[in-house]
Amino acid sequence: MTSTNDIRRSFLAYFGAQGHEVVPSAPLVPYNDPTLMFTNAGMVPFKNVFTGLETRATPRATSSQKCVRAGGKHNDLDNVGYTARHHTFFEMLGNFSFGDYFKEQAITHAWTLLTQEWGLPKDKLLATVYHTDDEAFALWQKIAGLPEERIIRIPTKDNFWAMGDDGPCGPCSEIFYDHGEAIPGGPPGSPDEDGDRFIEIWNLVFMQYEQAGGEIVGELPKPSIDTGMGLERIAAVLQGEHDNYDTDTFKALIAASESLTGVKAAGAQTASHRVIADHLRSTSFLLADGVLPSNEGRGYVLRRIMRRAMRHAHLLGAKDPLMHRLVPALVAEMGQAYPELGRAQALIEETLQREEIQFRRTLSNGLKLLDEATLDMADGGELPGETAFKLYDTYGFPYDLTEDALRARGIAVDRAGFDAAMARQKAAARAAWKGSGEAAAGEVWFDIAERVGATEFTGYTATTGEAQVVALVRDGAEVPSAAAGEAVTVIVNQTPFYGESGGQTGDAGTITGADGLSLTVHDTAKPLGRLHAHVATVAAGTIKVGDVIKLDIDVARRDAIRANHSATHLLHAALRNRLGSHVTQKGSLVAADRLRFDFSHPTALSVEDIAAIEAEVNAEIRSNETVSTRLMTPDDAIAAGAMALFGEKYGDEVRVLSMGRLNAGRNYSVELCGGTHVRATGDIGLFRIVAEGAVSSGVRRIEALTGEGARRWLVGREDALKNAASLLRTTPDEVEARVAALLDERRRLEKELAEAKKALALGGGGGAAPAADEEVGGVRFSGQVLEGLDPKDLRGLLDQAKQRLGSGVAAIVAVNEGKASIAAGVTEDLTGTVSAVDLVRAGVEALGGKGGGGRPDMAQGGGPDGSKAAEAIAAVRAALAAG
Repeated sequence: MTSTNDIRRSFLAYFGAQGHEVVPSAPLVPYNDPTLMFTNAGMVPFKNVFTGLETRATPRATSSQKCVRAGGKHNDLDNVGYTARHHTFFEMLGNFSFGDYFKEQAITHAWTLLTQEWGLPKDKLLATVYHTDDEAFALWQKIAGLPEERIIRIPTKDNFWAMGDDGPCGPCSEIFYDHGEAIPGGPPGSPDEDGDRFIEIWNLVFMQYEQAGGEIVGELPKPSIDTGMGLERIAAVLQGEHDNYDTDTFKALIAASESLTGVKAAGAQTASHRVIADHLRSTSFLLADGVLPSNEGRGYVLRRIMRRAMRHAHLLGAKDPLMHRLVPALVAEMGQAYPELGRAQALIEETLQREEIQFRRTLSNGLKLLDEATLDMADGGELPGETAFKLYDTYGFPYDLTEDALRARGIAVDRAGFDAAMARQKAAARAAWKGSGEAAAGEVWFDIAERVGATEFTGYTATTGEAQVVALVRDGAEVPSAAAGEAVTVIVNQTPFYGESGGQTGDAGTITGADGLSLTVHDTAKPLGRLHAHVATVAAGTIKVGDVIKLDIDVARRDAIRANHSATHLLHAALRNRLGSHVTQKGSLVAADRLRFDFSHPTALSVEDIAAIEAEVNAEIRSNETVSTRLMTPDDAIAAGAMALFGEKYGDEVRVLSMGRLNAGRNYSVELCGGTHVRATGDIGLFRIVAEGAVSSGVRRIEALTGEGARRWLVGREDALKNAASLLRTTPDEVEARVAALLDERRRLEKELAEAKKALALGGGGGAAPAADEEVGGVRFSGQVLEGLDPKDLRGLLDQAKQRLGSGVAAIVAVNEGKASIAAGVTEDLTGTVSAVDLVRAGVEALGGKGGGGRPDMAQGGGPDGSKAAEAIAAVRAALAAG
């Protein structure tokens, strides 16, 4: 049997031998198309090459491209698990010609590979062409010897490809494999074409026309080739299978699922195992490429895929989280071809486990409510859209899971009703994710880059330099010059100014030139990742394209940025050492005044964690080891132990930054990084963490200071300590003990004061007379107003007053900071005729308050107007007199 890995290798080897550059798969998050959520076809990384916005050093390429179709226009999610060939994740084998060879050689390559290299029977293959493409028809006859009846003309858009209403387009030629008469279905173009007998295995796109507004306006000056062959489909053919899920990779993953669940992939359980295997691939590769689960955008789609798989694990009876335990099987199958899986394995497993634990709670509640809502529904029924939306909106149960859960029972879901409910109740959520997370580069930058090439960066070793102005941009358009007072973006052929990227802020400084020319550079951007764009204001003179100028960066600012950037690398290593290898960078900001570092970790850091991490970083700083940089290929760098950032797009050559002390032959920190850094760790000076918190689910953030910023921060706190010591008339070393003593003294004095107030109220202290007793309505009454008494002492004083009275009523008002509290007490023998609650409410009303409550023998309340304390006592007296 030919393994899927062998097929991938042989495809790339064949086209590599035919002069094609073997290009690694691009990340699943596209960097050159803002209209796409995920990379969904092999040509996506080359889109700008086909449109002429970019050029390549070689005119031929071949790749096995990771693809995901699970959101937006290209969404196969709902079919996965129930058909033979639908997947959320798949690999697209492709060969590309950028203005080099065209139809004849493309067809020759395809036929040679399929029939000679892979040995497919010629009588099992047939081709389709666009109905007007006589050239392709004739070439299939000439090259493959196919008879006319096995070259099918297709008059629909299925065999005509276009990038959009504008841009390259052209006819297609699809190659089909005949799985035999035992499987129902007819050839393409026939009434039975939707059957499974004839399966498309390869699509050859002949880009030869230019389209504008949906109409062909001419031929391309350099026709190109774009082909795509699903690896899973051709693996099924070469392995003698009809179903993609019966190929070796899927068999291995399904076997792992069977082993962990104890449930065979047979009957009704087959779909569940298939969903789990497929979704394991898509979720793992998305996580490895930097996508994290969230409630919007790519993260939302990832979470949907995860949860669909997790529900099927639940259907199989898995009692504990399952998905994370399948990751080793995936890495074993695909890790060699895609080493990012192995590098991200710890993060993938931790994220899947955390998400499944959370989802199991949602699933339990949602399924219970769904069962209740469909209790009386029979096969063919329909769940109201409002109910489906309530499950989604109130209980977090996704629509697709509702639909999937009811599918086996033959119950549909009113999608229109669901959408209407969504529109009414969550208007903001109606806006679907429309494109990439990266903004589209302006056409002006492509024009400049194609004309003058990339800016050469000299700032790793230099802080000043000379250059020639190659372009000026203002308000999104190129201009020939800019005069004093005007804002302009300056592009030069070489520069020491670092353009903002990788979390590091751009440099600032000055540009000077002949005839008194002077510009202030406020920031430096990096459009397209190739140009360094100096955002500036002309202070004096006029700058023109072609001028030779001098560039000087703000060295003090650059030094502070370098220190902060290098500290992020040491911090990253310290976090991994302290918290575990699952920690990976999820974003950073490296500015002159501070650094911010986001990283994957599920829980808050403890005080001990922060102290240990800070101490470890400072130890590396004090070691003052030289920071070394090497240029390597990405593969060699990663093989040497360098940390790559998942989802980052690296070129053919990368900078490998090593810093810190050696341990077992490896530096403390080794990472791929294009930023600017200190020459030795001691240049950082000092590192201080000032904040730690959550950014999103599973992502934490540390904010820190280095060097002079950290020193000033510490000096500020020392000055505050000295000021406190001066106020306390002690030394800074004794402040803690002095404050503790003062707190003890305060507590003692407060206790004494409370006791004194009680004694005063009872006439037992300070020579004060006790409250005067009087007879009101035939009952002994004691009323008293006390300033500064804590309201919590009222109850004790009333008990003492009642004891003194023997039989009677006592009322006390405590006044504190303008407010008043009143309490009334009634001796037990009078509670049958007098209620303390009624008396207190009368007093509270006089104080401008409302209510008051308690028991017949004791009640309490309060009011905002302490100046009415005497009136409150009078109100109690009046209420008592009224009986």
